[in-house]
Parts: sequence; structure tokens; C-alpha cells
Amino acid sequence: MTQGSQHSADDPRNADIRISVNGVLKHRDQAVVSVFDSGFVLGDGVWEGFRVVGGHPVFLEAHLDRLYEGARALALDIGLDRAGLTRAIYDTLDANGMHGDGVHVRLMVTRGVKRTPYQDPRVTAGPATIVIIPEYKTPSEDTARRGLSLFTVHVRRGHPDVQDPKLNSHSKLNCITACIQAYTAGADEALMLDPHGFVATCNSTHFFIVRKGEVWTSNGQYCLGGITRGNVIALCRDAGIPVQEKSFSLTDVYGADEAFVTGTFAGVVPVHTIDGRRIRDDRGPTVERLQALYRELVARDAAGRRRPE
Repeated sequence: MTQGSQHSADDPRNADIRISVNGVLKHRDQAVVSVFDSGFVLGDGVWEGFRVVGGHPVFLEAHLDRLYEGARALALDIGLDRAGLTRAIYDTLDANGMHGDGVHVRLMVTRGVKRTPYQDPRVTAGPATIVIIPEYKTPSEDTARRGLSLFTVHVRRGHPDVQDPKLNSHSKLNCITACIQAYTAGADEALMLDPHGFVATCNSTHFFIVRKGEVWTSNGQYCLGGITRGNVIALCRDAGIPVQEKSFSLTDVYGADEAFVTGTFAGVVPVHTIDGRRIRDDRGPTVERLQALYRELVARDAAGRRRPE
């Protein structure tokens, strides 16, 4: 069975987690939203996922920046300021006794409950729906060593005037159909091209290659503004590793010395095979170095955090 970068082993502790639904903590079996909720009816909402290390959500400011920017673009009133939302996240972690590592949080905000199932935002009857789901989830160490296989799918990342790929919205059908095509082809994740045929991103992670000591990633025009992607680009620059955001083709990919993907949950994960072409059998020196640098960055960020007053 194929498994992507989001794979983790089941943790029995998740059977009893408490989930925050509009500030009310509920056992996972009772944590529900209305069938008239905008997120259920239309996929109308924004979301973030982030890791918890040492009891703190890492890179939280960057995630909240993206969340509020997306909400503003959709004219969606979250109803809480950043301080209030931060407190709600910590309250949910505290309610579950999650004060260490190995936790992942999914934060979801929809436009709220509608009076009738119709797309016009003006028929929304109340405030936004805010759901915070904390789970015990640890990235697979085997995947971090072994790496992933990718398959280039026919589903493209679209132009921003159709659906802006920079929006981290609940509407993810293009990524879902890409994922389906990839796993039915026997790969772990999908590699997606932009409308011009250049490499854009993966269905749930960001894609990088290494050629002759240089790290390349897409120009960023047709992918989500990834938090880990941005951190890895900054790490390369700080460490003196040449890095470029540019357009490149599958021919460049097939001739790469190394390849890897980045994501909030998994961090930096090597890619061993793309469209049946074996890139390499080990992680590669650049990937190993970036994995170590990223672990250090995560640890520094968590160590420098303080709980909200």
C-alpha cells in the first residue's frame, strides 16, 4: 500500500480527544457541525495545520498570517482576533493534556451556518464556525528515511482567476483528484504541473529538486505559500546552499541529483522515484543536511515560545 508524507501510525489516545467547536470542548464522538454549515455545504472556509512541540504550536505566527489573509480574501469574518484564537488553541491543548511533542492540530474556520443551502455568503445566519482538532500524530521515521514515490498527474494547478492556489481553502477537490490518480498509479503522492507545463507542487506538499549543488523549487505562482517551504528556502540561504525559485520542467526533474518534499507535518522528506525514474536509493547529502537544519529550527522556535497570558 502506498502512503504519503502525511502517514502516521494510529494512536489509541486519539479515541478520547476533546475537540473545540466554537469554544465548547466536546468528546470526538460528539464533536459535530450543522448540515447547514458553509464548510459542509460548499467548502467555504479556510484552515491551517501545525505541529506542537514542547506544548507549543510551532511557527504559529506564520500560520495565523496565512489564515487571516485567506479569510480576508474571502471576506470571511473569523470573529476572534489573533490573541483570542491563540488562547483557544492553547486551551484545547490543555484540555487534552497535550504539553509535549507528537501532536498535530487542525484549525478550521468556515463562514458559519446558512439559512438555506445556497452559495451566496449573505444567507449565512450566524458567526463563523471555528473547530480545533488536536491529535497525537508523529511523522513516520521510515518515510523520512525511505522517501516517497511521485507520479505526475494530469490535474493541473490552476490560474488564480479560476481558483487561486494560494488560498488554503476547504475546497480541495483538485488536490483530491490528483491524489487519487497518483495512488491508483501506485505512487505515494501526486506531482502537479502549472498551466504552462512547468512543475508546480505536490497534492499535499511542496516539491524541490537538487541539481549540481543547487536547490530548485517552483516560482511559487501556482502553489500555496507553504510555511515549511519558506523556512527551507530561508535555511538554504542562511547555510550558504544555493537556492532558486524558478520555472523548470520534468526533464530537469528526471535528471536531478536529489529530490524532496516539504510539509508542516512531515518536515523534509526525500523522494526516491518520480514517474518510474529512480532519482537515488538514499536520502542524499543535501536532504540529510536540510532535515537536520529543519529539526534544529523547529526546536529553536518551540524553545522560544511562551504561553499566552
